[in-house]
Amino acid sequence: MDDAGIIELFFARDESALAECRGKYGAYIRRVALNVTGSAQDAEECEADAYMAAWRRIPPERPRSLRAWLAKAARLEALEMLERGSAQKRGGGEPMAVFDELAECVPAPGSAADRLDAEALARAVDAFLETQGARARRCFVQRCFECAPIQEIAGRNGMSEQAVRSLLHRTRAKLRAYLEKEELL
Repeated sequence: MDDAGIIELFFARDESALAECRGKYGAYIRRVALNVTGSAQDAEECEADAYMAAWRRIPPERPRSLRAWLAKAARLEALEMLERGSAQKRGGGEPMAVFDELAECVPAPGSAADRLDAEALARAVDAFLETQGARARRCFVQRCFECAPIQEIAGRNGMSEQAVRSLLHRTRAKLRAYLEKEELL
């Protein structure tokens, strides 16, 4: 079933929407959560929480990409788990390395002004990624959104680990320059 059909099931309050999501996107959602938490058990919990968020928020929301919407919900739950400390005790995953890498080109959140500018920053990052090649975009999203390890990104993209590191380094440098030009840094 395609995403539009699944979303219509949510709007009809048909519980089979959850099974359709699990069948179509479950493995991807678990992988995103596992990359963040480092725990299969926590990843499964994040996946279940993502489906519950979908049930609560669709409708009225109508996601453009159900896959991305569910992955974002699972990722946010996984990051909240890390904050609570439960997952960090069991490994912590990749997010701290990813955050350290992004710190060189994206301002750290914290102040009220930062929170107000978060939406503008997100739009700017999206616009920047549209200017990049498909491989750079794919690797950047795999690293920064999915928190995938370099080794996994290399395997998924048919690249060496060093090539992935170099590509990500260049992409972050370009992002920093872009954000400076847009006066967001």
